[in-house]
Amino acid sequence: MTQELDLDAVIRARVRGLRIARGWSLDTLAGRCGLSPSTLSRIETGHRRIAIDQLAPIARALGTTIDQLVELAGDDDVVIHPRRDTAHGRTTWLLTRDDEPHGLVVAKMRITARRPTAPLGVHPGHEWFTVLSGTARLHLGDRTVLVEEGQSAQFSTMVPHAITAPEGPVEVIVVLDRDGRRAHLDAAPADAGAGAGVDTDA
Repeated sequence: MTQELDLDAVIRARVRGLRIARGWSLDTLAGRCGLSPSTLSRIETGHRRIAIDQLAPIARALGTTIDQLVELAGDDDVVIHPRRDTAHGRTTWLLTRDDEPHGLVVAKMRITARRPTAPLGVHPGHEWFTVLSGTARLHLGDRTVLVEEGQSAQFSTMVPHAITAPEGPVEVIVVLDRDGRRAHLDAAPADAGAGAGVDTDA
């Protein structure tokens, strides 16, 4: 019985939410699905149980399906379980989904590499990171920039670059575009340290 009430509440909320998102009044939706505004109002407010023969035209009018209206989703559509990957002086936890629509990837990295690889990584785009703990050494071509806890850095990745941790482990949150992901996260194991440095002293 509780599951039925939960499903009824989910359907009501989705119908109302989709209607409002489209900027439609009850009269507008009623005209599109062949039900009266008063019936729709009672459905949305829970004063009337929705019947399957009413659900189908409502779903069509809202541009969705019955399955999508009645699906009882768990928290997995909201909660992300980060994947952990360790290679070449760096542990990475992906904090975004693989199907992120804008192509951006957010990751947490724990860097223990003391020295960068040679040559430094280069690829199109820009990167941004913020230091959660420790002091990161950002190698940018001939420059070396120290980025301390609580500070952030943003730079063109067309400049040869790497992040190392000469003073001890560093944890950062990094935002990568598609090119950055390919260079840092999707690289073959032999190249996995590019741009992040290899812990040659480990």
